[in-house]
Amino acid sequence: MATTKSSSSKAGGKGLSAAVTPSADLAAIVGNEPIPRSEVTKRVWDYIKQNGLQDQQNKRMINADDKLRTIFGGKDQVSMFEMTALVNKHLKA
Repeated sequence: MATTKSSSSKAGGKGLSAAVTPSADLAAIVGNEPIPRSEVTKRVWDYIKQNGLQDQQNKRMINADDKLRTIFGGKDQVSMFEMTALVNKHLKA
């Protein structure tokens, strides 16, 4: 039974472990290869931190640069919770 469980979990997953394909706009930030949703989130946060886009006064807010503005639907600033929903719109299972 143990081999069945381990082989099924390696064969792809659901939720955060399922590989998703980013849109062309999102691929500019996270790359264009299919990756798990959790890795998309990690790469977006890495991009935000590398470019100093987290608001200094309110750390829950993300300031958009040109690349993120297309992902954020033209908004200049979004909350980290709203960001997750907006990024998910640019993912294809």
